[in-house]
Amino acid sequence: MNKKLNVFGILCFGISMSGFAQQQIDSTNVEQLEEVVITDSRFKLKRENSGKSVIKISKIDIERNQGRTVSELINAQSGIEINGSRSNAGQNLGVYARGGRNRQVLVLIDGIQVGDPSQLSGEYDFRLLNLNQIESIEIIKGAASTLYGSGAASAVINITTKKAETKKVRAVFTSSFGTNQSESDQNYNIADFNNSVAVSGTLNKFTYRTAFSNQFSDGISAAISDTNEKDVYSKYSVDVNLGYTFSKAFSLNVYGNFTDTNSDIDGYDSNFNLVDTSDEFNNEQARVGLASKYKYRNGSVNINAAFSEYDREFISDFPSTLKSKNYIVDAYNKYVFDKMFYTIVGLNVIENKAYFSKEETFTNVDPYANFVYVSDFGLNINAGGRLNNHSEYGSHFIYNLNPSFTIKSNVDGYTKVFGSFSTSFIAPSLPQLFGSFGPNPDLEPEENRTLEAGAEFKLNNNFRITGLFFNREEKNTVLWVNGGYLNATDKLNVRGIEVEVKATPLEKLSLTANYAFTEYKESLARRIPKHKGNLQLGYDFSKTTFASLSYQYTHDRFENSFVPLLESFSLFNLYVSHNTLKNKIKLFGGIDNILNEDYQDVPGYVSKGRNVRLGFQLTL
Repeated sequence: MNKKLNVFGILCFGISMSGFAQQQIDSTNVEQLEEVVITDSRFKLKRENSGKSVIKISKIDIERNQGRTVSELINAQSGIEINGSRSNAGQNLGVYARGGRNRQVLVLIDGIQVGDPSQLSGEYDFRLLNLNQIESIEIIKGAASTLYGSGAASAVINITTKKAETKKVRAVFTSSFGTNQSESDQNYNIADFNNSVAVSGTLNKFTYRTAFSNQFSDGISAAISDTNEKDVYSKYSVDVNLGYTFSKAFSLNVYGNFTDTNSDIDGYDSNFNLVDTSDEFNNEQARVGLASKYKYRNGSVNINAAFSEYDREFISDFPSTLKSKNYIVDAYNKYVFDKMFYTIVGLNVIENKAYFSKEETFTNVDPYANFVYVSDFGLNINAGGRLNNHSEYGSHFIYNLNPSFTIKSNVDGYTKVFGSFSTSFIAPSLPQLFGSFGPNPDLEPEENRTLEAGAEFKLNNNFRITGLFFNREEKNTVLWVNGGYLNATDKLNVRGIEVEVKATPLEKLSLTANYAFTEYKESLARRIPKHKGNLQLGYDFSKTTFASLSYQYTHDRFENSFVPLLESFSLFNLYVSHNTLKNKIKLFGGIDNILNEDYQDVPGYVSKGRNVRLGFQLTL
């Protein structure tokens, strides 16, 4: 395959298809609900009234990607690169958004922050999630620290889990199996298994949902050095969610999760060469929490709280055990004035603990306020501020100003222009301050400033295009230099362009495409492609049968002085699903990397070649 094939072809195709879409509007009978977004304001707002470019991965999108992982699905969105998502299932994941690193991407589960304080960047491990237990995902890029606190500098990924069914009892069984092979070893042995079962329902005022899932993957090595050796990955998780509606005004949900992952990993020899070893990595997560809401006229009082505990163990010639836990409380009041002013005032408290030679702790106690103004003449304003009160670094005020203006062209169409100026504050992680490898307790906190401007055009429910420019400035960037952590002395500037197209050019044909250009002004961006694009064509052959063909282009990436360049690559994937027996049974299958492209996702580690999977879902 010609590796020079690039994303600009996607854009040309997308633009031509969008022009065709405008000619086909009158013949299109597909009905779509008006899209509502939440994460950028915490209120349910029409997309046209949002001043951000929000990526919404809906329930339907998730159902049409069964058999994939959460990281694979998110990696197909604009401006995001999840390094390691195309490798062995046990591979560490690096999440890069708008030139930022793990520490600048905040993950929420059901609206509350999650993260492992013992991780170098305090990030959350996407391998702990199961796509079958997720209802939807919203992604906003740019600084969102006003609403969500430290770490929300380049993106917020808000994951909403599935809720109880409205019936008294409903069970869903999902199972899939497939190959797990590299480009050079196309043996087509069955080596990857995924299974899950969920039972849920509603009994008067009581709701319940329990789920169990497991995964087992074999077939490929972690390291390229010995592709005959197989590194096994296994995971199982249990989820429980119980709710009770005490009255029309007050409701309460309590939930719990336990996930255990086990990975065979490869390590380094005395010359720091990556070789086959019998090393292992085990990771356990236990999480419990509650979500309560008291509704009153025009508003509600919400209290969310969670406790998480993480236990990570590396078994090797240099073994280590890392334990951590955190407590999070987010209490806020929402109030709406005359359906024009949406206000939220809250207090976010976080305590992070990690165990090194001794227990280390820091806390955040952050009051915050945000308001949204939605006018009847097109002007919308989203603005707010937060006072970060960090136990190690004192107080830092951050803010967000996000105006937009919408011109309605018809009932469903509009043209919107928007912009934002946002700041964020990121404290060094506990391992960077007190850990076992090069800690520096004198590190300064990182400060980010993000500026963006863009426009969105929507024509009925059949065509939408969004484009924006962003510039993000980092100050006191934390770097690993000569065996320890230091703050960069110079500011770092990241700039880029993002374009997204969503269209229905024909009644049964859907098209989504995106392109992202990301560039550091001062230096090369490590592991971040300057150009990245995705294209997906979906076709409903009937009410019960759907198929999609997707394409992803990833440009050259800089690694380091030893591996100066990772070459660009292109991947094609196919997915097919069919519902039968009145939608009681769904059959699905897919082929990833159809052309068996030879590429490197992570230097020194095996990347997946052509792989096939089959599965079914049974609903009772």
